[in-house]
Amino acid sequence: MSAELVRVRGVDKRFGTGAGEVSVLRGIDLTLRAGELTLLMGPSGSGKTTLVSILAGLLRPSSGQVALCGAPISELDEAAVSRVRRKHVGFIFQTYNLFPALSALDNVALGYRMRGLPPKAAKLRAAEALAEVGLAERAQYLPAKLSSGQKQRVAVARALAGGPELVIGDEPTAALDTPSAMGVMRLLRERVTERSAVLVVTHDPRLEPYAHRTVTMSDGTISGERQGGAA
Repeated sequence: MSAELVRVRGVDKRFGTGAGEVSVLRGIDLTLRAGELTLLMGPSGSGKTTLVSILAGLLRPSSGQVALCGAPISELDEAAVSRVRRKHVGFIFQTYNLFPALSALDNVALGYRMRGLPPKAAKLRAAEALAEVGLAERAQYLPAKLSSGQKQRVAVARALAGGPELVIGDEPTAALDTPSAMGVMRLLRERVTERSAVLVVTHDPRLEPYAHRTVTMSDGTISGERQGGAA
């Protein structure tokens, strides 16, 4: 059986206190295994972003347990959680989160630097990563000179820096046209291995053919799960 990268059991999340308390997640159980690309879908307000923030250690659950790559992050202090996340997780943001004053090359190299590579080695690996996503000729371009699809490919290359076991995409195709969106999903699908997994939060049904499974959320609970079309 494939390695278990994320284990979420009985997770609740509440905000506020007393009469103003709001329950956002209720009794969430979720497992992510290596070798899978999983889509997390559901309407706005269903709890998707909160759940992803918890399983990545960016937010504490009100109750329940969360393990990330074997580490019980719901029980660790913030510094320890940050170390686990830096070592094991790569993020792709809807708004790219590229540094505007840095070239595409330097944005990706930063991802390698954060994983411990020295500057020269980081730049060499970043150049290779940009070539893999078809942007070798744009390596020295600033983000302002790149199209939306190109910026997202830079973000993908940075998220994959150092080969994290888990890559999380938060609406990574929301601002992209269909060819660019499908290009990003192909890149992510190709990076799923027997030791790694991808989780994509999305509203976009165009992405389902790339997924091994789709998990659906509604009103703070997991309301359904189905197998996807990825080979």
